Amino acid sequence: MAGIIRQLRPALQMFAKTRPVSIKRGYAEAAAKEMPLTLAAANQVFYDAEDVKQIDVPTFNGVFGILPKHVPILGVLSPGVVTVFLKDGSSKKIFVSSGTLCVNEDSSVQVLAEEAHYLEDIDSNAAKESLSKAQSELASASPDKKDEAAIAVEVAEAIVRALS
Repeated sequence: MAGIIRQLRPALQMFAKTRPVSIKRGYAEAAAKEMPLTLAAANQVFYDAEDVKQIDVPTFNGVFGILPKHVPILGVLSPGVVTVFLKDGSSKKIFVSSGTLCVNEDSSVQVLAEEAHYLEDIDSNAAKESLSKAQSELASASPDKKDEAAIAVEVAEAIVRALS
């Protein structure tokens, strides 16, 4: 054991030596003025590299906002509402069932949803009926179908919550 320590001592001493640290201060660059958004689902393309101000996306860690010059990320969308803030100051709300999010170094953003609809196009009564149906299917689902039924309930609950 002592022999191993003697052999490692020079290497450990090398790591123990302190080296001067160079600190460079600078000011942040001005925020990018453009953030091209592509938001698409199998049923519709909502935005195709359209320049927007901000995007709020639902993830399993909560809803977070994306502005130009956001750090690059990959994320998984949870059922919920994507809010897109346009350059003219207006906003659009789009319900997504699930999907992926990619923010790139050049501030471009891609949101690919499994299914998506403008929130204003969803009928509140139909959403409530869909939730009731999904809950009854979950209650009577066989063990091998329980997971799919639970996902259907989760999505239906998110739609009803988004509409209320």
